[in-house]
Amino acid sequence: MAISMTEAAARHVQRSLDGRGKGVGIRLGVRTTGCSGLAYVLEFVDELKPEDQVFESHGVRVIIDPKSLVYLDGTELDFTKEGLNEGFKFNNPNVRGECGCGESFSV
Repeated sequence: MAISMTEAAARHVQRSLDGRGKGVGIRLGVRTTGCSGLAYVLEFVDELKPEDQVFESHGVRVIIDPKSLVYLDGTELDFTKEGLNEGFKFNNPNVRGECGCGESFSV
């Protein structure tokens, strides 16, 4: 099982952590929501939990809880800029469908 980040995503997360002045990485998870069932959740992590799975890409840690890892295994987190829009893109090989608004996905 593995989670990775592109260099662009790692740079963005590291800049954000540096700006906060604290944090050991970023947590990637899923929650139940939307018309397709699941949505991605990103949050800063200041302290690791014993059950956390930790993956490192380009010197930045991605932390995942065991429940979310089932849905996220093999995911690559990217950070893209398109015109005035910028944000994270989730390249998740487990996704079988997405809702029309792009807020949720199913596996």
